Amino acid sequence: MNRRKIGVMGGSGLYEPHEFEVRKELELDTPFGKPSDTFHIVDVEGIEVVFLSRHGRGHLIPAPSVNFRANIYAMKMLGVDTLISVSAVGTMKEEVAPTEIVIPNQFIDFTKNRQQTFFEDTPAIHISFADPTCPYLSGVLHEGGIRTGAKIHPGGTYVCIEGPAFSTRAESRLFRSWGVDIIGMTAATEAKLAREAEMCYASLSLVTDYDVWKEREEVSGDMILKNMALCIESAKEIIRVATPSIAEETNGNCTCRQALSDAIVSDLSRVPEEKMNMVKVLLEKYLQ
Repeated sequence: MNRRKIGVMGGSGLYEPHEFEVRKELELDTPFGKPSDTFHIVDVEGIEVVFLSRHGRGHLIPAPSVNFRANIYAMKMLGVDTLISVSAVGTMKEEVAPTEIVIPNQFIDFTKNRQQTFFEDTPAIHISFADPTCPYLSGVLHEGGIRTGAKIHPGGTYVCIEGPAFSTRAESRLFRSWGVDIIGMTAATEAKLAREAEMCYASLSLVTDYDVWKEREEVSGDMILKNMALCIESAKEIIRVATPSIAEETNGNCTCRQALSDAIVSDLSRVPEEKMNMVKVLLEKYLQ
């Protein structure tokens, strides 16, 4: 039986795959530059999982400076078709408290300066992004959260801001008026690129703070790290218990891994060779 190849994009507080056996480390380069750090190939319940720290070990790279394209492209080079993202978020809802986990299923992209497509000029590719996360993967992660006893919320809207500054109070109130559930700086960008790379994508969004909409609640790096430390173990346990189910090959209820089948507008035979070489890993199956 074929297995899904799972990747984990570690975020704030999850810089190294502690507690999992590391089989090997890999340094990769891509047509889009260097990824954030070394890739670790780890053993999770007897299954090979690819791990990368989004911000680099020691959190050296802030969200606006992350080379998202290189990170996702390198995952694709390693055969990853299923990507679990772990990241810190603020909550915009009273009923979603710090140290809890949300698995969002919608995004509002409020970033301004990101390179967030592999197809900037040619070939012309227009992915469907109405439902930006994988329902199959999200469901398995939610089940894993229930099994581990985590306080976990399925679904919700994630507003992605540029950073590295946190929101103003006016912005925070605006996002709440839109019905947003959580706020972060990374997942919308990753989700778009993962869709272009035909990966199933879901986010374990770890709630660290109330942003700045809640009276007498201030946001600081120290607060975020303290709350992150309280819930990062839950995320690791969810990944551990969910990995065997994720790895089993099924069609699921998604079309993530055929996302480009009806998205390619250009005649690929007319695309300059140097451009095709940059995205060949993404389009290889459509060049037969």
